[in-house]
Amino acid sequence: MMTDPIADMLTRIRNAVRIERPTVEMPLSKVKRGLAEVLKREGYIWDWAEVQSQPSNQLRIELKYGPNGERVIRHLKRVSKPGRRVYSKAERLKPILNGLGISILSTSHGVISDREARQRKLGGEVLCELW
Repeated sequence: MMTDPIADMLTRIRNAVRIERPTVEMPLSKVKRGLAEVLKREGYIWDWAEVQSQPSNQLRIELKYGPNGERVIRHLKRVSKPGRRVYSKAERLKPILNGLGISILSTSHGVISDREARQRKLGGEVLCELW
């Protein structure tokens, strides 16, 4: 039984980037779909797709690398965990690495990046940080 599917997703991405795999697959959920969409919008992955399979559908993420094979995702960290939830208001969201990285939040308007949250003045649960 998996207690933290978001941490599992982040670990799969982190491991795939470390061995320079072009794609990674994981079980699909609405939150994972939102995380993948934010990663695509912010330019950390090429694309994502839903793959029909049994017993459950899969989320396939196409990882992004630089022209010489350098990693686009260098650091990926889960912030809010099942044992300790972390929430933040829009005013308290500070840029990660002076704007070089992002935080991803789960808000009442869906999963969004910290930049979007500051623009919309929305707070929420801080899911992860990456750069």
